[in-house]
Amino acid sequence: MQIDFPYHFDGRERTATVDEPGHIRDLIEQILFTAPGERVNRPEFGAGILQLVFAPASPEAAATAEFMIRGALQQHLGQRIAIEEVTTEAGPGEGAMRIAIGYRILRGGALATAEFTVGGGP
Repeated sequence: MQIDFPYHFDGRERTATVDEPGHIRDLIEQILFTAPGERVNRPEFGAGILQLVFAPASPEAAATAEFMIRGALQQHLGQRIAIEEVTTEAGPGEGAMRIAIGYRILRGGALATAEFTVGGGP
């Protein structure tokens, strides 16, 4: 068991934990929403996709986002997952982007999908 992200308490007022697939999804979320240079002790950590939210929606922007996501996930989670597919598309609202990541957990071989929406307001 791993500590759940974001940190919170469970119903027993203890630190909430999550199983391995949930922990890997949490790690993917942390990588996507962290900008390189944001963490002082790990300046290379993160995908930097938040800077693309306000770029004009185009095939080039989608390809750039997919490349950045694949690179960051391979660098930071390459020992734990094999990336099967990364897709991006314009999300609902101005400046929003939907991201879907299909991956295989190397320990056990289970397939999983994580979906996120970036930007677009509250």
